[in-house]
Amino acid sequence: MSLAYTPAHPSAAATGVTAPAGFTAAGVPAGLKSTGKNDVVLVKNLGPQFTAAGVFTSNRVAAAPVHWSRQVLADGRVDAVLLNSGGANACTGAEGFGNTHRSAEYAAELLGVSASDVAVASTGLIGVQLPMDKLLPGMKAAAELMADDQNAADQAAAGIMTTDTVPKLVSRLVGPDGSDQVAIGGMAKGAGMLAPALATMLVVLTTDAVLSKEQADTALRAATAMSFDRADSDGCMSTNDTVLLLASGASGATPDIGEFTAALTDACCELAAKLIEDAEGADHTIAIRTYNAATEADALEVSKAVSRSNLVKTAVFGKDPNWGRVLSEVGTTKAAFEADELNVSINSVMVCKNGGVGEDRNLVSLEERNVVIEIDLNAGSEEATVLTNDLTHDYVHENSAYSS
Repeated sequence: MSLAYTPAHPSAAATGVTAPAGFTAAGVPAGLKSTGKNDVVLVKNLGPQFTAAGVFTSNRVAAAPVHWSRQVLADGRVDAVLLNSGGANACTGAEGFGNTHRSAEYAAELLGVSASDVAVASTGLIGVQLPMDKLLPGMKAAAELMADDQNAADQAAAGIMTTDTVPKLVSRLVGPDGSDQVAIGGMAKGAGMLAPALATMLVVLTTDAVLSKEQADTALRAATAMSFDRADSDGCMSTNDTVLLLASGASGATPDIGEFTAALTDACCELAAKLIEDAEGADHTIAIRTYNAATEADALEVSKAVSRSNLVKTAVFGKDPNWGRVLSEVGTTKAAFEADELNVSINSVMVCKNGGVGEDRNLVSLEERNVVIEIDLNAGSEEATVLTNDLTHDYVHENSAYSS
């Protein structure tokens, strides 16, 4: 069990931000990362429409590019996106915002658009100024390589990775084959500091559908609420979360908005699942499903509470089906339930029944990567699932010296 999604249609051979018509992209190494790997990315919408929507971190300590991009998105138009890894440009003061402004203006000059239509997203270490002497030449090199093929999408997805071990790309087709069909593409990064609202990540989604800015905004918010907002790796909220949706209108087709939103949600669920599967140091991917809840909000609150329990996460790492830790977290929520009516199953073994001892916990195997914890509140018919991962030695080691 996971955030449910349907794999891409077999005919959707292309994937990533250049899969839909009307987009070019590039990713290059500019020296922002010591590894020498790609770290500067440009994505350009070729139109004829330039509709855009975005959602951002709710962290009150937001990065400079988040402040900039919120302003850019105010009129619902984005012509290009500049992204970098190797530096978050967060907690960098006026100089940091000035660097974002300067880089947007340079991207606009390179791509022949207005700086007010260039969104910016950064990821990496907090509290360090971006090396502009490396970033600007990198942008020029990226602009010279802009293309609409699969390699361009792959290089762009690689360029936003930080501690990710694999690039994350997605695509979907919406509608029947023919002139009315539209495409959705996307890429994401994120491996740590992953918590709802949104989760620590950068995501760029593209589509060649004809959408109004209101339709794009509504579809994006619906999709993120069911996907990235339900992916919680370590309970730590980022300063740089950004999810952008760009619509070029290049297909000339206006999709059924319900069908489009469903496909966009499906694509986002796949990206969210890939984020958790690649979480820093993780040995297990854990789906926490709460069902028979009085409301969906109750189910979500319970699943989130359990997903943030370090005791639950360490127990899974140790392959210990310690259901008491699950039950104790359920008890911290305001969800409607009676303590003596709670059931908990781990990998389909009901280890807790009616609030007490159920089946033998030794029947539970936690050898496999995927773990499902199901919590039956016996209070209604609603449900919600949150994805998380275990807490491992490797996670502690990786994050114990991140800035040194």
